[in-house]
Amino acid sequence: MIVNPDLRIYTHPILEFKRGGEVTVFFEGKPFRAFEGEALAAAIYASGVNVFRISPVRGRPRGVFCMVGKCGSCMVRVDGVPMRSCVTSVRHDMKVERVSGLPDLSRYGRDVAREELDVDVLIIGGGPAGMASAEVLCGTDLETVLIDDQIRLGGQLIKQTHIFFGSRELFAGRRGFEIADDYNKRLSKCSNLKIITGTTVVGVFKEGVLAVGDNVLYLVRPKYVVVAAGAFENHLVFDNNDLPGVMGAGGAQTLMNVWGVKPGSEVLVIGSGNVGLIISYQLLQAGVNVKAVVEALPRIGGWFVHAAKIRRYGIPILTRHTILSVKGSERVEEAVIASVDENWNVVPGTEKAIKTDTVLLAVGLTPNTELLRQFGVAMKYIPDLGGLVPLRTRYMETSVENVFIAGDIAAIEEATTAFIEGWIAGYSILIKAYGEREDFIESREKYLRMLQEYRSAPVSEKVRRGWQLSLIS
Repeated sequence: MIVNPDLRIYTHPILEFKRGGEVTVFFEGKPFRAFEGEALAAAIYASGVNVFRISPVRGRPRGVFCMVGKCGSCMVRVDGVPMRSCVTSVRHDMKVERVSGLPDLSRYGRDVAREELDVDVLIIGGGPAGMASAEVLCGTDLETVLIDDQIRLGGQLIKQTHIFFGSRELFAGRRGFEIADDYNKRLSKCSNLKIITGTTVVGVFKEGVLAVGDNVLYLVRPKYVVVAAGAFENHLVFDNNDLPGVMGAGGAQTLMNVWGVKPGSEVLVIGSGNVGLIISYQLLQAGVNVKAVVEALPRIGGWFVHAAKIRRYGIPILTRHTILSVKGSERVEEAVIASVDENWNVVPGTEKAIKTDTVLLAVGLTPNTELLRQFGVAMKYIPDLGGLVPLRTRYMETSVENVFIAGDIAAIEEATTAFIEGWIAGYSILIKAYGEREDFIESREKYLRMLQEYRSAPVSEKVRRGWQLSLIS
């Protein structure tokens, strides 16, 4: 099913989309326009394609959901090889086909180049936490490699257009994508840092850490590791929730703010936390009609300033409401919502159908801890931190010596705390590698105080409580 011949954004009040040269890719034999450097999923979606693959068991259509390579819904076959289209760059004359059922060939089984790296530090993840650790290690004689599975560094920052609050040291007055651009420039000049993008760390073995890119398989043997793998978006249970057009809010942000592609024409947002409120305003900036924000709680979950902004534009925030189902054939065409009572039961007779082509789920994140479990790190289920999280010292070291963590993998918070934890992890490695130098200890203590101050606000009460439960004494 193909609708809306071009969903690209050409004018925006904040962003300027500098697209590369125009190329042609073929999807199911039909030519589509794309641009060099663009994610393949964005190019296909911009041309109005909804169905990327067919599920292996029930034959259900699948479309984009997370846009960061975590869900597999946008898996396609490129020149005969299955690939995640959201983290694959377009190239001219690509032959792209839908995957029906299970892929018959894994890219990991291809004949690719092999490279072994003996390094001092391996940083897994190129978001705020990973970049902050790399910043601390930059300029030292510690040979460091940073591996990220995305096309460019920055993690969540590259899709954030809102202005940061706080102090100047914590990027107050700057937008997320600007911070990411600045870090990309600075880290690219670090002589002791090797940055590898478009590459996924897939396993931890006695021989080393295995990472796989499109053309290279890396075996990394580090002395120290910082795992800053972030988190993945939560889904929500309702009828037909796998239909194309149902996607994560973060996936929609990537489409809009990174690749300049609208997720749809009429959008219903589920969840009124900061992410749900912020993306509603970003949708308006992109020229998308936001039908409503739906929230099961009796109050909004995000900051008042974000809620006030979208209310000024007439977007209703429907508290004590939930989504029951979506309807459509190969794409969402309608959503059904209803009121809930104080016991979370649907109130009979309050069902309401809303015409929409897209439903965005802004219902929280879960720490991406799979690799930590392969390292053998002790874990604990702490709901206040987002679920199953690693135990750690106040210096961000896990139960496995020389394995450190930082960012959303430790607790679901803001980009600001991810930066601070990344700096702490970086200085902890410097202290281990060079001894207890006074300047390193002072810097680490400064960031520990900064983290404590940042979490002193009432909104961080849950995180403070969870943090105490996750500490290794």
